[in-house]
Amino acid sequence: MQLLITGVAGFIGFHLAQYRLQKGDPVIGVDNLNEYYDVSLKLARLELLQAHPNFIFHKADIADKAQIDAIFAQHRPERVVNLAAQAGVRYSLSHPHIYAESNVLGFTTIIEACHQYSVQHLVYASTSSVYGANSSQPFGEEQGTNHPLTIYAATKKANELIAHAFSSLYQLPTTGLRFFTVYGPWGRPDMAFFSFTKAIIEGKPIQVFNEGKMQRDFTYIDDIVAGISLAIDQVATADAQWSSAQPNPASSF
Repeated sequence: MQLLITGVAGFIGFHLAQYRLQKGDPVIGVDNLNEYYDVSLKLARLELLQAHPNFIFHKADIADKAQIDAIFAQHRPERVVNLAAQAGVRYSLSHPHIYAESNVLGFTTIIEACHQYSVQHLVYASTSSVYGANSSQPFGEEQGTNHPLTIYAATKKANELIAHAFSSLYQLPTTGLRFFTVYGPWGRPDMAFFSFTKAIIEGKPIQVFNEGKMQRDFTYIDDIVAGISLAIDQVATADAQWSSAQPNPASSF
C-alpha cells in the first residue's frame, strides 16, 4: 500500500512512518521542517527514516497547493495520513494567522488533493482540545464540540467540518482521530510530560495551573500509532442509520 504521511518528521508522524515501513509499506513523507521547536530533533528523526529503502521524503508545506498537487501526481498515494499542523495551544493565542494557514488552508489543500487523486482513505489528526468548554465526562465522539476555547482547537474543529463536507459531497472516506496528550521516546520538548521531567531533574517545582483543579489524559506513543494504523486499514464507510432529523456528529451519510 502506497502511504503518504504529512508531518512525517514530527513526533507522531515519525513513529507511524517507522511502524508502517516495518510492516512493508512504501511511505512518502512530507514535512516543512518548521522551527516551532528545535529542527535538529526533526532532522534526527528524518535521518532514521531515510535509512529505509522504501521511504521517500519531500520538504513541502501542506498549504502550498502547487507543491502538494505535484507530490500527489507523482506518487498517487492510496491512503493518506495528515499529521501536519501548527501545534501548541498557548502559541495559537499569539499567532492565530499561522494556525489558520497551516491547519485550515493546509488541511483543505490535502483533502482536496485526496479527492482529486482518488485516495482510498484519509485519516487525519484532530485533538481532544475540541471538547473545549464541554465538561461532561467521559468524552465521546458524539458529545458537543461547539465551544472551543483556543484558536488551535477551533482550527481542528474546522478540519472535522471540512472532512464531513468532503465526505458528503464526494464520498471521500475520512477518519478523524482526537488525540489526547501523547508522550514517549522522541517526543516534543514543549509538551507537559517533558517540562514535568525537566523540573523534577532540576529539583524545581512543577508549574501547576488552575490551582491544581484539573485532570490530564496521557497516551503512550505506541498506543497512538497502533490506533492510527488500525484506522488506516479500516476504510470509513457511510452510516446507514444516519438521520437528518437527528444527525450524528460522529459520522456522515
